[in-house]
Amino acid sequence: MRALLIASLATALAACGQVAPLRPLPGKSFPVKPLMASATPSVGYLLALPPMAKPGRTDELLTRSQPRRADRFDLPPADGDAAPAEVEPAAPAPSTTGPGKVEESR
Repeated sequence: MRALLIASLATALAACGQVAPLRPLPGKSFPVKPLMASATPSVGYLLALPPMAKPGRTDELLTRSQPRRADRFDLPPADGDAAPAEVEPAAPAPSTTGPGKVEESR
């Protein structure tokens, strides 16, 4: 029981840290200014993710509901008639085999 109390106090103490701006270690300095840059990059700039690390969504082509544009390639059939009507499938043929039925010779 005592070990559990000590472990929970140590965890609580470790979790309670001070949030402060980042500074370089003693004796160290920030990175030097890049050769072609106009200023030395700040800490926030160095810690920011580049756009390649978290790209935006590009698979959403329509952002709002819109009527479709006319398609100049949506032409009637070549013979000028209307498109054929859908044909309903024929009823399945009755089974000639099964319990109590004998297949007839052909």
